[in-house]
Amino acid sequence: MNRALMLALAASAALGLAGCKIVFDDDKDETAIPAGPEGDDARNEARLEETFEPQLLPYVRDKAVEVSDLRSQIAADIEAAGTAHAQRGSDTGAAWNFPVSGSGVVMEAKLDTRARTLGLDTDADGTTDTTLQLGPVIKGTALRDGVPFYNFDDFRDQIEYAKLSRALNDRISAAITLPEGDPLGSTVSFLGIAPLRSATEALVVTPVEVTFQP
Repeated sequence: MNRALMLALAASAALGLAGCKIVFDDDKDETAIPAGPEGDDARNEARLEETFEPQLLPYVRDKAVEVSDLRSQIAADIEAAGTAHAQRGSDTGAAWNFPVSGSGVVMEAKLDTRARTLGLDTDADGTTDTTLQLGPVIKGTALRDGVPFYNFDDFRDQIEYAKLSRALNDRISAAITLPEGDPLGSTVSFLGIAPLRSATEALVVTPVEVTFQP
């Protein structure tokens, strides 16, 4: 290869490199949340920080229907009651998720399990009519589906959407403190969301607030 050709190739290579930018590992943004599934938890934690106290708690407090009033309304027409007070999940046959408040006497306490519950008598007939889920295992997606600002289209996929429900339930469970001793016979006030598909379905509340009265 003659000297002139070699010089031309070297010049061409130098021009090509001049248009490139070398990015070193030190230039990466370590705070950026990965776009894939490995970033699901971080995105959902950011969502909770933005929405849980500023939006979710005020929404439930403002929209809550007292438990006896709710029973009357759903007995008359659950679809009308749902349209007036609740949010509905996107799946076919999804439940209405009603914000609800009330108080009752503890008739049952299942506390020797990770899916802890209290059974309350809210209408003073001596029988359990409302179940409070205390966790740490909380069934269902009532907190996610019971408010209007967690939209599926804002999530990476169904998995990330499901993880938000778990994160919400975990936060609620961590905030509930049981008093010392046997809670049977004590009075409990609650605020939360209850999913219902029919007027005869048992009332199971995922609470956002639980208060044990002295």
